[in-house]
Amino acid sequence: MEAIGNYKLEVKISQDKLEAGIMLVIADQELGSQLRITETEVREVLRQQKITHGILDQVVQELCSNPAKFVNTYVTIANGTAPVAGKDGEIEYTFLEKNQDEKRPKELEDGRVDYYSITNIPNVAKGQLLARKTPPVPGIAGIAVTGEPIVPKAGKEAVLKLGKNVVLNAEKTMLYSAIDGQVSFTDNHKVNVFPVFEVNGDVDFSVGNIDFVGTVVIRGNIPTGFRVKASGDIRVLGSVEGAELEAGGSVEIKSGIVAQDKGQVIAGNNVKTSFIQNANVTAGNQVLVSQSIMFSQVRAGKQIICNGPKGIIIGGTLQAGEKITARVIGNTSATPTVLEVGVKPELRLELASINKELQIVYENLRKTDQGLGVLNQLLQVNGELSPEKKTMQIKLANTRLILEKEGKQLEARKKEVEAELEGDSPAAIDVYYTMYPGIKMVFGKLVRFIKQEFARTRFLVVNGEITTSTLV
Repeated sequence: MEAIGNYKLEVKISQDKLEAGIMLVIADQELGSQLRITETEVREVLRQQKITHGILDQVVQELCSNPAKFVNTYVTIANGTAPVAGKDGEIEYTFLEKNQDEKRPKELEDGRVDYYSITNIPNVAKGQLLARKTPPVPGIAGIAVTGEPIVPKAGKEAVLKLGKNVVLNAEKTMLYSAIDGQVSFTDNHKVNVFPVFEVNGDVDFSVGNIDFVGTVVIRGNIPTGFRVKASGDIRVLGSVEGAELEAGGSVEIKSGIVAQDKGQVIAGNNVKTSFIQNANVTAGNQVLVSQSIMFSQVRAGKQIICNGPKGIIIGGTLQAGEKITARVIGNTSATPTVLEVGVKPELRLELASINKELQIVYENLRKTDQGLGVLNQLLQVNGELSPEKKTMQIKLANTRLILEKEGKQLEARKKEVEAELEGDSPAAIDVYYTMYPGIKMVFGKLVRFIKQEFARTRFLVVNGEITTSTLV
């Protein structure tokens, strides 16, 4: 604050240094209109406060001509230049059709979803380019009102996640297939190419249970009691009863699931089918259903979408990390139905477990380094170590290498989990036609019981409360 005559000009710079304000401090406010302040005086005050960039000449002139406006009130007198954030790097999956979004189905204008617009992942040949990585674009530095550069937020590096039977080029920017087969996305969006095992009909006792390191295609049905396990995808052209299906990638069932509360379907990526009835279904990413979900236990890491022409959910418990969407939820009989969104318990538990393991690794590293330090001191003092001490030194050095490797792996996984949790969109439940009474909604720790009908409504949390808005 600079005193000039019987008044003071007080300058305040914002915390981000992108704005400076000036205020005229004077004992008698009425004297403000009588003051005579020169532009030279104002600019000297700014110079003393090191404000050199973005000075608003018009405000300086107004302060000189109309000081009363600035008495005991901060007025912006300089604006910095805000930095422009960098653009994140991207991964282009070249085996997918142009403009196809593999992760999300096409949403129509009326809110329904066209599941069949998702093209099946094609066969690829050995040596075929599967994905290319584009680097992040640097941001543009800003300028503070004090003339200092403001470092922009850097764009994040995209990560090509390698699965089975794929190779990178030397620059690690291109991903190629190492074999002929079918591409499959598995946990954490890893890209794999698997060989294909086909059953030309139903799974029966002549076929038996299937456990295949690749993608499995069933051209018929899978009855109750059978088990199909695949490292890649499982594709069933018929229906699934109370069987057990487990895929590292996605599960696609053309004619639906009627499980009679037996068996289960588990997918590392998506589960896509026409209907789910009395079944237990889990997907790491999305559950996509074109007709109905009835009296079932359904879990999805991100979304459960049941928004086809019928698109009805009745009974059971549905849990999704991001969103549950349907045309109709519940019925006129108020059948109890539980919808839970916004929580990824498995990821949060994993993160807590990783942090705990990292603490142990770092503590063991500290003790190992301490032991090696003592041995090095003995070596310096005595010039050599006894055979026992040499053996101990070798063991400690090997232990350190193992702990370092383990720590790096845990840190890498920690970053993946944190990125997935950080990328969460606000959780929501969308109903495009009618929601009936009898629904229990759970958003994290918040609970709401539906006691009246809602039409075309989105439910989401705003300021710690479950609120509604109309879907257009």
